[in-house]
Amino acid sequence: MAQVLIVDDAAFMRMQLKNIFTKLGHEVVGEAENGVQATELYEQLKPDIVSMDITMPEMNGVEATKEIKSKDGNATIIMCSAMGQQQMVLDAIKAGAKDFIVKPFTEERVKETLDKLL
Repeated sequence: MAQVLIVDDAAFMRMQLKNIFTKLGHEVVGEAENGVQATELYEQLKPDIVSMDITMPEMNGVEATKEIKSKDGNATIIMCSAMGQQQMVLDAIKAGAKDFIVKPFTEERVKETLDKLL
C-alpha cells in the first residue's frame, strides 16, 4: 500500500483519482490544487507517490516536479496530462517524473503505472 499525494487544480479530477487510488488499496494522504501547495504538502507528508497535474495556476506541474526532486531525489512522481501535452510531459520526465498517465484516467492504466513503480 502506498501513500499518495494528489495534485490537480480540478476538484473533479482529484476526486476521480482519489476513488481509483482508494479502490486499488492505497491511502490518499493529501490533496493540492497547485504546484506551490504540492511542494509544501510533499515536505510535510513525504508521500510514496505524487500524482501531478501538468497545467495548474501559480506553479505548474513541471516546475513543482523540479522543486520536489531538488529536495528529494527519490520522490516518485507520476504526471497527469491531457491529450496534446507531449512536450510538457517530456519536460516533466526530464525534470524527474517517473511516468505519466493521460486524462481521462482509467483504473486499469493507473494500476499498471503503480505496479510498475512500486
